[in-house]
Amino acid sequence: MKPQQPLVVVGDALLDRDIEGTAERLAPDAPVPVVDVAAGRDRPGGAGLAAVLAARSGREVVLVTALGTDAAGEAVRGALRDRVRLVELPLDGTLPVKTRVLASGRPLVRLDRGGGRPGEPGPAVREELEAVLDGAGAVLVADYGRGTAAAVRGLLAAAAPRTPLVWDPHPRGDTPVPGARLVTPNAAEARALTRHDSDCDAPDDDSLRAHAARGAHLAGRWRAAAVAVTLGERGALLTRAAGDSPMLVPAPHRAAGDPCGAGDRFASTAAAALADGALPEEAVQRAVAEAAAFVAAGGAGGFGLWRTARPGPGPGAAPAPADPLELAEAVRARGGTVVATGGCFDLLHAGHVGLLEGARRIGDCLVVCVNSDASVRRLKGPGRPLTPQADRARVLAGLGCVDAVAVFDEDTPEALLRRLRPDVWVKGGDYTADTLPEAAALREWGGQAVVLPYLDGRSTTELARRAARSGAAGLPGAPA
Repeated sequence: MKPQQPLVVVGDALLDRDIEGTAERLAPDAPVPVVDVAAGRDRPGGAGLAAVLAARSGREVVLVTALGTDAAGEAVRGALRDRVRLVELPLDGTLPVKTRVLASGRPLVRLDRGGGRPGEPGPAVREELEAVLDGAGAVLVADYGRGTAAAVRGLLAAAAPRTPLVWDPHPRGDTPVPGARLVTPNAAEARALTRHDSDCDAPDDDSLRAHAARGAHLAGRWRAAAVAVTLGERGALLTRAAGDSPMLVPAPHRAAGDPCGAGDRFASTAAAALADGALPEEAVQRAVAEAAAFVAAGGAGGFGLWRTARPGPGPGAAPAPADPLELAEAVRARGGTVVATGGCFDLLHAGHVGLLEGARRIGDCLVVCVNSDASVRRLKGPGRPLTPQADRARVLAGLGCVDAVAVFDEDTPEALLRRLRPDVWVKGGDYTADTLPEAAALREWGGQAVVLPYLDGRSTTELARRAARSGAAGLPGAPA
């Protein structure tokens, strides 16, 4: 699939409301905590949250849902404006509102109200929906059991054979259409969906073998290419019908945060990966990592106020990858300084490390913009890069001075910088601040380009030449 094709999210939008405060005493008339309210926050929930999370990467997203004209519907519509494109179905009734009351960040109670049902799309909406699905890079069905998927089921069934389709199911929702590329129930949902199936283990069996059996059974029942059962802190288990070799994708670290919305993050990431041509195995690996980072950053409770702290990994675990745009937004929100730098970083050497360490000391976070493999080939010629972009990004992300890594395909990072909007753009070498190609773009939002001293005598080209001469001489470490 072409990366520029939009991701289409189909499902039930909700209004999620968090009421936050502290609870330090019990009520005098009943043994219940008294919450002193400090703040409240509304955000799109359900399919609305999945769509916004997908759009935060810069991808074009179309959301097919029913909102209605009540206050909750108008609130969600306003929050989605300028983030995603809406294709609206009629709604009979009011939009569901889910209110969580939290004390010191921990949920005490949830209150649900509303519950309208989507209607069938009219001729004009149906025609628009057919065109949207026909041009989709991938389709994500975020089913919250409210009827949106059922209202357009025929169109989804027609799209599944030709377009990667991810279905995030609900025990009270519609069954996935045959041919779904990936279905993503969590462990509790898979357990509920197979509770009465004789060939699955007892519902209280929490072993990996039991989860694998449920996933394989559901893949066969739904005629899905694969089912990924998400297991929270344990990661996800990718299964196929009649398959006896499930793939466990462990979480990269133990994330101690609000898990609300993690399933939407997982499903939207997997769908985006499939839209870009990834295999289900690759999509699940990416989704597990992104869901873990999302939980660590505060989950849906941190929506719009993304935390900058990166969790400490457990013993032997890799650190969570930070989302560059979310990180920059969070640092700006608290008045911090966002610093960015860029380059190919084909063979990381002492000159690179000195530059990165110096750049990080300038501000409160450092985002490294890395040329993609195609971009490096255009700039450096045949035979480059020596190291593929995934490996270059991973090595950079492992440095203590680097907070996030973003890969760009263009010859220059200007388009990426316009999305990041860093306060400071750092380069090293034979530049002056005024002659940097990105300087004009930075002036659009008041950013500053600076040049840092570069360690002499170090370059990727020189390292490659020395390695080639050493190999030709057959002597390790031969003089340059």
